[in-house]
Amino acid sequence: MNRERVRRTLAVAAGTAAVAAVLLLAPWRDDDGPPAPAPPPPGAGVDYQIGGAYAPPPGVDVVVRDRGDAPAPGAYNVCYVNAFQAQPGAEDEWDPDLLLRDADGAVVYDEDWGEAVLDLRTAGKRERIAARVGRWIDGCADRGYQAVEPDNLDTYTRFPRLLTRAHAVSYAALLADRAHGRGLAVAQKNTVELARDRARTGLDFAVAEECGEYGECAAYAAAFDDRVLVVEYTPGGLAAACERWADRLSVVRRDRAVSPRGAAGYVRETC
Repeated sequence: MNRERVRRTLAVAAGTAAVAAVLLLAPWRDDDGPPAPAPPPPGAGVDYQIGGAYAPPPGVDVVVRDRGDAPAPGAYNVCYVNAFQAQPGAEDEWDPDLLLRDADGAVVYDEDWGEAVLDLRTAGKRERIAARVGRWIDGCADRGYQAVEPDNLDTYTRFPRLLTRAHAVSYAALLADRAHGRGLAVAQKNTVELARDRARTGLDFAVAEECGEYGECAAYAAAFDDRVLVVEYTPGGLAAACERWADRLSVVRRDRAVSPRGAAGYVRETC
């Protein structure tokens, strides 16, 4: 899930066969390169399941799940990976010099989530971090996912004295190259200000949390040719997204904990 504002996150396909047909007949192409792995087609039914997997509801053709869960049979599956921060309690699994440190040498944490921030400030460190995250991306491909969602692209916005936009863009491009090499499309997670950098990052579609709530869906739609998975968390956000984008983008409302169906607090609504 996104760690700023708790902002987590195909023509409508009639079913899995229709989605497959779209993917086969209309591959996504960069302006000056060969066909890239196909992202979700615009407007398809989507479910955001990063808090726990469950059988997709009827009408869902695109499913986003954590990399620890198996992909949903018969769907277009997006694999969630925490790529810019360490998982809570997992900082000891990283080389100490790959953890971002302040002027006093203390590890920098995203306090809202208890996650150590990864140090992207040099090309060498970015390459080492991308190599490890790349193994997770390889695992997504091996399990049968079609795309990957690297989370926390916006970390640099929360620690502007230490990290920059350029660091994030360079690192995202490394992840995109790794994913494309394994046949996976790659999502831009939130961070609307980077949408215009799509050509530099190599990202193929967007997962936009609360873009209806904050009036940002148009920027993502323009940058990614409507290949946008919109995840809202409030009734007002869902209403705003549906009012303008129901016929163009994939829109779903989830509870903020992204709970699996049957759990307390579970919410899922669509347009």
